[in-house]
Amino acid sequence: MAEVAKKGIDWSSLWKKEDWWACWIGGFVLILGIAGILYRSPTALKTWTFAAPLKFLPKGIDTVGEFILLLLLTWLILFLLTSIGLIVMRGWKGWGAQLLHLPGLGIIFGLVVIAFFAGTFKPIKDLGLVPVLWALILGLLISNIFGIPKWLKYSINTEFYIKCGLVMLGAEILFSTIIKAGAVGMGQALAVVLVVWLVAYWLGRRFGIEERFSGVLATGVSICGVSASIAAGGALRGDPKHVAYTVSWVLVIAIPMLFFLPLCAKAFGISEVVAGAWFGGTIDTTAAVVAAGELIGPKAMTVAALVKMAQNVLIGFTAFVLACWAVLALERRPGERPPIAEIWWRFPKFIVGFIVASILFSLLEPYIGHKAVKGILGITKTWRVLWFVMAFISIGLDTRFKELLVVGGGRPALVFILAQIFNIFWTLGICYLLWGGIFFAPPKI
Repeated sequence: MAEVAKKGIDWSSLWKKEDWWACWIGGFVLILGIAGILYRSPTALKTWTFAAPLKFLPKGIDTVGEFILLLLLTWLILFLLTSIGLIVMRGWKGWGAQLLHLPGLGIIFGLVVIAFFAGTFKPIKDLGLVPVLWALILGLLISNIFGIPKWLKYSINTEFYIKCGLVMLGAEILFSTIIKAGAVGMGQALAVVLVVWLVAYWLGRRFGIEERFSGVLATGVSICGVSASIAAGGALRGDPKHVAYTVSWVLVIAIPMLFFLPLCAKAFGISEVVAGAWFGGTIDTTAAVVAAGELIGPKAMTVAALVKMAQNVLIGFTAFVLACWAVLALERRPGERPPIAEIWWRFPKFIVGFIVASILFSLLEPYIGHKAVKGILGITKTWRVLWFVMAFISIGLDTRFKELLVVGGGRPALVFILAQIFNIFWTLGICYLLWGGIFFAPPKI
């Protein structure tokens, strides 16, 4: 680690590292939104039925022809943005590789559109199967039944897509939203994340899983799974396969939880507010959290979203703590004094973009007004969701069920499931204490 400190600042990382490219691309989209020249992504479909099939047309699009043209334009924009980043980061692979990326990304984008169509079909949407879950399902079906060609793998970039989306997500974490969640929401986030992380990590070590892998698993279970797992992997410099493994389990487990928890809430008469807080603290993807809350009612959906946002705030703090832990404990040799600069090198830089976006839009809100910021975010969010769905398609295409079950002799899978079961019961207890009006009146939502 001392050698790292002597090298000084490596400015080339600003254009060679995936984390920084996520900041540049995510920031570019947000700046276009602020400038008022970003159009609403055509994938932001409206709810539709067979009785009114054309009702799917997104806001601001009047004809199917216009919709198709915007889809093609969006595909080309995504191709240009990803191509520039991939070429600079990985080097020129020849015209063949780049030309194959166009149809490769086209296949992924086509699956994204199908996922949005499926997730906005009213009977399916009412079940809570939102587009991001359909994206995962489609990818899993293709990879596990048919397999994928090697040339398509160049366009499957799960972490790259999710990091770009996460930077955009930072803009949606406004200070006003955090204040609205209040001490109760942050108190729940801290109580859940800290205890669940420690229990999950302890289980991982008890089952013989090494420190970094246990840390990534624990982070995936305790915070907002996908984004947090990738942030933890970067901070700990864990094996990318372990990060991908954790992300896959996060999404696979989220599907049954999306249906199971609302059923339990209704069966046991759990109040709408407590149920929403429970969903927000346990289900590990934001889209699934909102969908689960929607199955109970508007209050549950609002509380679920606020609690999940409160947990998302902790992603940056957790990444910093994990980076410190890795530098000062995991990799520290006897008698060695690790350079503090190593913590910065270890810290996931896309989290910097996430934090800067949050601060920028929070400071912008008092000047242009909440309504104006909400209007900008209404457009940028459609692009953020698009990048997330691309990532979920990539996760599905890159995941094999057989591999999920055989890694580590099945021990990591058992640890994840046991930790999630503990998370469900622990969080429910915390929610009753904080949101059930036992000791004090819960915040009015």
